[in-house]
Amino acid sequence: MRTRLARLGLVTLWPWMTLVVAGCASPPAAPPEAPPQAQACPAGVPAGARCLRGQDSASAHYLIVVPAQWSGVLVVHAHGGPTLGPPSAKRNDEDIQRWAITVREGHAWAGSVFRQGGFAVTTAAEDTERVRRIFVDHVAKPRRTLLHGQSWGGMVATRAAELFPKSWDGILLTSAVVAGPATYDFRVDLRAIYQHLCNNHPRPDEPAYPLPIGLPADSKLTAADLAQRATDCLGTGRPAAQRTAEQAQKLKTIATVLKIPESSVAGHLNYATFTFRDITQKNGGVSPFGNAGVRYAGSADDAALNAGVPRFQADPSAVARFAADTDHRGRFAAPVLTAHGVGDATVFVEGSDTLRQRMVAAGNGGRLVQTFVDSSEHSYWGDAMYPPLFEALLAWVDQGRAPSPAGIADRCRQLRAAQPADCRFLPAFVPQPLATRVVPR
Repeated sequence: MRTRLARLGLVTLWPWMTLVVAGCASPPAAPPEAPPQAQACPAGVPAGARCLRGQDSASAHYLIVVPAQWSGVLVVHAHGGPTLGPPSAKRNDEDIQRWAITVREGHAWAGSVFRQGGFAVTTAAEDTERVRRIFVDHVAKPRRTLLHGQSWGGMVATRAAELFPKSWDGILLTSAVVAGPATYDFRVDLRAIYQHLCNNHPRPDEPAYPLPIGLPADSKLTAADLAQRATDCLGTGRPAAQRTAEQAQKLKTIATVLKIPESSVAGHLNYATFTFRDITQKNGGVSPFGNAGVRYAGSADDAALNAGVPRFQADPSAVARFAADTDHRGRFAAPVLTAHGVGDATVFVEGSDTLRQRMVAAGNGGRLVQTFVDSSEHSYWGDAMYPPLFEALLAWVDQGRAPSPAGIADRCRQLRAAQPADCRFLPAFVPQPLATRVVPR
């Protein structure tokens, strides 16, 4: 069983890292960065804004957008994903189109595409810090700098916040991965239960492999192939009325045991295949995930399910490496404001409780305010929801008084007086521990 210390990578890596840091008189000087170049703004950017692009010294593409009437606030954005394959500058265009509300609020926006494709958190955190430095060195010196992590970018942001504590005045985390590697354990459970029920990923005539590795490195399986296999077994690619009774029962079993909507099963299966393969490749060919000792509940016959589900042990070296790259310890020097949809089926809201526990344990409980949203949406809740978050975080930074969830909800309705229903904050909501949603291991 993996202990909490092992999951955090403290046993194997943190002492070594501490010795290295202690033995260095000062960190190495960062290489100089070329100035960004003025470019036409992507579609959706507010009129009058100035857009700058470039590649940093590590080859990461970035985009900077400065509104015509700049507030003096810089928001550095860490995007979600991770995106597999080679990075593309077009990713910036997608991000600013979604987050144009930041610029409409008068704030400058800067985002890196990240130099490594796939699941690489520490290097993404370094790229995030680098685009901040480029802005400061070549564009302007902001009055305040906020770090915004969205989805998987929340994992990047928490890493950047601990690696570069002096860079950020405040941290905003939306729909964020904040519970570390445990966030992904249920996807290993999905692979195991799916294989027990379907036996087609891999098929009996294909080479067997440990399911937590996602796929063998040389596998030619495509996303379309996987979708067809899931449709064959579970009917996921068909309307519910067109599924057979057997397909419907198997799909219900997976959704009930894992406490996820049926509509999310195919997407999670894809992640547990292709993204898990990327994680395995970045961890020396072994997986940090396993399901040894996990007992599943909620099916029509739990005894049969637990007897038949294949079991796998997480590789200890991969556990330590993965945690060292991705995890945080709640040691944030700046105020942290979070928002999360209570019905989010991509990143579970229960992870918010883990963040709270870690920050309290680190003595930083007073630097955390958490808000929750009446939504199952993961990517974007609508323009009404974000201005009160930015406003509350900036007031906290400037005045030293933490906002309240109720105050943020009230302010949202004030700003949206003509359409108050657009504001869906739930001030009284308290998330349950992640262990109520994902079986600990």
